[in-house]
Amino acid sequence: MQELFTIFTVLFIVTPGLGSATDSFNVIKYGAVGNGKTDDSTVNSSTLLYYATVETANLLSTFVDNLQAFLRAWKAACKSPSRNPSLIVPASKTFLLKPVTFSGPCKSSSIQVLISGNVVAPNSKLAWEGYYINRWLAFTNVKGLMISGSGTINGRGSAWWPQPCLYKGVTCKGPTALTFDGCQGLVLKGLRHVNSQRNHITITSCEGVTISNLHISAPATSPNTDGIDVSDSRNVQIRNSFIGTGDDCVAISSGSSHINITGIVYPTFMWLNIGALGVHGENDTVEEVHVRNCTFKGSLTGVRIKTWQGGVGYARKISFEKIRFIRADSPIIIDQYYCPSGENCKNETSGVKIGDVSYSSIIGTSTTEHMIMSILMG
Repeated sequence: MQELFTIFTVLFIVTPGLGSATDSFNVIKYGAVGNGKTDDSTVNSSTLLYYATVETANLLSTFVDNLQAFLRAWKAACKSPSRNPSLIVPASKTFLLKPVTFSGPCKSSSIQVLISGNVVAPNSKLAWEGYYINRWLAFTNVKGLMISGSGTINGRGSAWWPQPCLYKGVTCKGPTALTFDGCQGLVLKGLRHVNSQRNHITITSCEGVTISNLHISAPATSPNTDGIDVSDSRNVQIRNSFIGTGDDCVAISSGSSHINITGIVYPTFMWLNIGALGVHGENDTVEEVHVRNCTFKGSLTGVRIKTWQGGVGYARKISFEKIRFIRADSPIIIDQYYCPSGENCKNETSGVKIGDVSYSSIIGTSTTEHMIMSILMG
């Protein structure tokens, strides 16, 4: 009887360990090529036939191979019954990827993407032909997604900065490097994000987001390369990160609430923007935004709330606490007459209401002698 009891106990201990094993899905095993040397976006089929070499054929297919390999690895991880499946982007490799969307929902309640290597975008804008131009890498409708690691996501955006369109003469916006749409319980931490085509990271229609320990950078002269844009999302934490780009550090748009931002260092251009709200008479709302323990160095604007004339809605319950400015041009701005073109700026009888906004323990230096707070009301 004692022997039977001992065997039962051993089985009881071992079985939970087997059931909680984490499945790993390495993109290399699914056919990805991490040589970091191939940019075939300017090579067409006639060029391939002209040279007719195995090497050229391999180079031409690398983008497609990587794209399909990443998708195969993602689909396998997404369908895995494991408690926490992981897609692995290994270290010491550089993967060139065309635009790709990783879609959910997944079978597991949590899924991890571990990026230890480098993921880079095509050098040429022509690689976006046939793809949705506003995105490069995207995750949609995924619950419990964690993306972490010591790797780098490089948008190689310099091709987009002078002209953010595939063809001249067309009004458009370039791709966001990393988009999250409809994700719940998202965690993003530890990565380097450099030289996005437009925004580095966009969070839209998400719930329960934690972003931490990121390093986001682009030249101060790179247009519209926001660090993190948040829209129509709730319960978002952004903390302990370095963000130095050519535009907004963090931009918060309509439909967002309970946004907490702490421990951010931002050395260039514009820092935090709420808005612009109420464009074309729309009903836009933002509330419960709290920013504290942040440092802004040499920024053109500091913390800014901006609204269009004629809109409706509100921006309320907003606080800025323990903020340090170093050589900021305009540390605090509330602009209810936002009209960037300066032309045909009409006075309207309605506007987005701004209320319950507080500033406390704001210290530092400004490049202007008199203008510390600017309030423009239509």
